[in-house]
Amino acid sequence: MSRPTGRVLTLLELLQSGGTRTIAELAERLGVDGRTVRRYVDHLIDLDVPVEAVRGRYGGYRLGPGHRLPPLMLGEDEAVAVLLGLVAGRRTGLTTATATAGETAAAKIRRVLPRPLAARVDAVLESLAFTEPAGESAAPDAGILLTLADAVRHRRPVAIRYTDREGRRGDRTLHPQGVVAHAGRWYVTGRDPGIGEDRTFRLDRVADARLLPGSFEAIEGPDPARRVLSGFATAPYRHEVTLRIRGTAEQIRTRLPASVASVTALPGTGSPSPAPEPAHAREPDRSDTSEASEASEASEASDDPPWLRVEVRAERLDWLPPVLAALDLPFVVERPDELRELVVALADRFARRARRS
Repeated sequence: MSRPTGRVLTLLELLQSGGTRTIAELAERLGVDGRTVRRYVDHLIDLDVPVEAVRGRYGGYRLGPGHRLPPLMLGEDEAVAVLLGLVAGRRTGLTTATATAGETAAAKIRRVLPRPLAARVDAVLESLAFTEPAGESAAPDAGILLTLADAVRHRRPVAIRYTDREGRRGDRTLHPQGVVAHAGRWYVTGRDPGIGEDRTFRLDRVADARLLPGSFEAIEGPDPARRVLSGFATAPYRHEVTLRIRGTAEQIRTRLPASVASVTALPGTGSPSPAPEPAHAREPDRSDTSEASEASEASEASDDPPWLRVEVRAERLDWLPPVLAALDLPFVVERPDELRELVVALADRFARRARRS
């Protein structure tokens, strides 16, 4: 590579670092005079790199928007950061382009890395392991993502063509509030103006999106991420579970996050009514009654946290008893009876195994 060509590439890298660079600054960094800097700028413009001249006392040159992506100059640390980001994004299912686009982008960067640095990157990739399983291949179309993001920024209505989980296709109108990445998938959330309700759509199920005329006012309430999580917790499922748990919301959220359960305060702070005693339970004697009364008074005098109502919607119930056991907090199953039976069965299994010598 000739020295002038190398300086032109260095000039491009300086401009890509951001801001306006004065001619004097560029001349000093390149080791040339001002006239040569202008000539190098002309070379970049001939290559369709959008270099803009800024007039005034603090004027100089800066990069502007162009009709295509210009050559991108990356430092070694930047190249490694982009490469590892592509690998992690593909592995977790959070890439915003097709798998082919991610692979070709990573391959282009990998090919131009200096050999010593490439060897070190290979060592990282070979030794890298993930604790979570690979994300599903459900990346959204990049064009649809960009359209929706533009609609969110400028509060523009958008028409989408959507396929629901039952395979039904239809056209929807949405006032989008935000785009959310969660658990390896991308979602758009907003208000459906036709029914006046919040809706959340998976981006990989959106076949087309186009901006509509007009604008809309921002919706008051939770941020987009909270809207998506609360939507998961209240979506219709096979089982509707209602619990009362004595503890703080923070304790409950360690095992039942916002995407799984809703947690609300109960009126008053008293204990919930106890479950009915089985018919074969023995009657307590006077000493039992006295001890129970003292324990109750001690509990009421203490600063125990209040009882909270926890609602869960789930397709299966078998995972809930171990979660409740792991919480290790007082709880009452209000519904369904099937869950109460599963909890009792788990407790019996624990008791039998604990008694084994």
